[in-house]
Amino acid sequence: MTLLVVVHAVVALLAPAAARPLGRRVFLWTLLAPAATLVWLAGHLGTVLDGGAIEEAHEWVPGLQLELAFRLDTFGALMVLLVSGIGALVMAYSVEYFPDRPDLGRFAMYLCAFSGAMLGLVLADNLLLIFVFWELTSVTSYLLIGFDDTKESSRKAALQAILITGAGGLAMLGGLVLLGQASSSATWSLSEILADPPTEGAVVAWAVVLVLAGAFTKSAQVPFHMWLPGAMAAPTPVSAYLHSATMVKAGVYLIARMSPAFADVGLWRPLTAGVGVATMLWGAYRALRQYDLKLVLAFGTISQLGFLVALLGWGDSKLVFAGTAMLLAHALFKAALFMVVGVVDHQAHSRDLRRLSGLGRRLPLTAAVATLAALSMAGVPPLLGFVSKEAGFLGYLDASGTGSNWVLAGLVAGSVLTTAYTARFLWGAFAAKPQVEDPIGAEVPRPPAAFVVPAALLAALSLVGGLVTALADELVRPAAAALYEPAGEYHLHLWPGFTLPLLLSGVALAGGVLLFLARRPVAHLQSGLAVGGGADVAFHAGYAALIRGAAQVTRIVQPGSLSFYVSMVLITFAVVPGVVLVRHLEVPDGWVWAESPLQAVIAVLVLVGAIGTVLTRRRFAAVLALGTVGYGVALLFVVQGAPDLALTQFLIETVSLVLFLMVLRRLPDRFARRRTRSLRVAHLGLSLAVGAAVFGLALTSLAARTDRPIGEEMSEVAYPEGGGANAVNVILADIRAFDTLGEIVVITVAAIGTAALVRAGRPPRRQEDVGVEEERTGAALDPADEEVRT
Repeated sequence: MTLLVVVHAVVALLAPAAARPLGRRVFLWTLLAPAATLVWLAGHLGTVLDGGAIEEAHEWVPGLQLELAFRLDTFGALMVLLVSGIGALVMAYSVEYFPDRPDLGRFAMYLCAFSGAMLGLVLADNLLLIFVFWELTSVTSYLLIGFDDTKESSRKAALQAILITGAGGLAMLGGLVLLGQASSSATWSLSEILADPPTEGAVVAWAVVLVLAGAFTKSAQVPFHMWLPGAMAAPTPVSAYLHSATMVKAGVYLIARMSPAFADVGLWRPLTAGVGVATMLWGAYRALRQYDLKLVLAFGTISQLGFLVALLGWGDSKLVFAGTAMLLAHALFKAALFMVVGVVDHQAHSRDLRRLSGLGRRLPLTAAVATLAALSMAGVPPLLGFVSKEAGFLGYLDASGTGSNWVLAGLVAGSVLTTAYTARFLWGAFAAKPQVEDPIGAEVPRPPAAFVVPAALLAALSLVGGLVTALADELVRPAAAALYEPAGEYHLHLWPGFTLPLLLSGVALAGGVLLFLARRPVAHLQSGLAVGGGADVAFHAGYAALIRGAAQVTRIVQPGSLSFYVSMVLITFAVVPGVVLVRHLEVPDGWVWAESPLQAVIAVLVLVGAIGTVLTRRRFAAVLALGTVGYGVALLFVVQGAPDLALTQFLIETVSLVLFLMVLRRLPDRFARRRTRSLRVAHLGLSLAVGAAVFGLALTSLAARTDRPIGEEMSEVAYPEGGGANAVNVILADIRAFDTLGEIVVITVAAIGTAALVRAGRPPRRQEDVGVEEERTGAALDPADEEVRT
């Protein structure tokens, strides 16, 4: 499995080079990666269908419980089939969709990289690895949505998508870490955690809420749904791939995996049911207001994702089975519908359902494909969407738990709206509209067959899956059983008899048709109810307010004053450890102020130098006073019997003094006067606080020693292990050799930089000075030297 991810990465990296000779057929090159995945899956499908699982693990960062752990079970096999199968069809479709253009290699690279990231996500069996691939899908989708980066709408849509999904991803990371900490799995294995889930405690309750926050943002649930309609700015192959079977399914996938284990924990069930129903209703309602075919499908996708979350989030075996079937059905019909919209847009150069007219006669094959897929979306028999929706209604009729009947009522209402916007889509795209002025339809050229075949294949699978439910059962039942074992006992039925679910389906279809027939009054009603700009306007208003707030905060904390910055650093240093020191200050045992009068004299000298540095108004005098402090410390080293340290200190102080004097040549002679007395008092107080904090830290550090000083051990091993009688030399050259080497490098670099600055500060030589020099030396430069100098 690791190799499959690597193959995707390699193929993606080579795509730009392959695009030069291949042109738009570069997608046949990237198609190799999902095709190889499907071949690999076919070779292992027998094992997982027999109840086994393919596992693989490679150590990565064991200290962080992060390892390259992958696992393929039957639900993972279904997701791999959707990710790679639909991915391969979308790439084949892209060959006909795009004209030859110079940046197709880049697009193909992004698309293949996204496919690999999504593949890794559905195979990952480590909590942190799931997050890694989760974020990779966000990054690659950002690149795909913003591919036409010369358009402002594309850039804004990409930014909106990554901000929302990225924020959700961070919340999910917090939830995954809490979950890993609360679990008994040493490696944070998802399969181990689901087999023995931690369900007690507030930590787990908060963890699942954070995980759901990430899943909701990725799957465009209300109120995080606004990024999905904006993402329609991307080329249609992106919508057909990301917004049908892959990216938007990432959150649904995670909910499906975790729901059987955590449905009873905290707010999991109320959140998934409530948010799912609200999303289904709101997305379908908004789909009825759109005039762009792609936006009709976008809001329809939001609605269907809400349906999936409501089914899979409840944690009931029948609903897990129904949700798995609907997951498959949705991927098939939604990818086909997006491809059809791409065909219409490509041939008619318009997606406006108010202007398209008569395309059904002009493009009969495309219309037939769209009709099949759309009827599956509406839940019309005998398509796979119908049998899946029937299973969902039956699941909620038999479900236990508070509020299941209300959820069912919401799903039926959402299905009524689904039927209505499906009819609106088909009517808008293919019906003849005699009342339309300047219609688009009669002159539209027919697309090549290869352009329609990928969508036709998916639509045909929707029909076959509904007609021959035993075939769909072979895929859905084992996948559902991998999520929740009892879910594998159910079957899909095309004709379950005259049952209540069938009646509910009939209500949904009849209500939707009536709603479509009353589309004009409904449109007037929606116009009357419309308020403001909705969630999208709220997002952009919030984003603009965030930018203004950040600018205001930046102006406050970064005013351009060096004094302010230094003060902030010192205040933080004084306050953070200072609060602790006030309560835990300790004085070491046997502590004395000075071991000899000479030490006290030198200390007074250092103190006088420090005070002089602060009080003097001339920079030169301040540098000399500061040097007094350094030389005083060197004298303390001499008194304590450390002449080598003293020599080092003398050298450092001398070099520093020279550098200061060089800098002073470019600075005013005197310091600027403090503006106010209060500011001077504040600086004095801050200086005293910092000094007290340093003094307190030094005392507490000495008193907190619990083991023998490391210097004693170094002295003991200096001669036997380092071969040197001088312990300091052994420490510098052997024990901390690399530290010493690093310090030498730093000093060398600093010296080179200082020399360069000094040379840069020299005034340029004047031409007359050069002439005087030549006269003084008695020889002018020869022509070769002159050329070199020039």
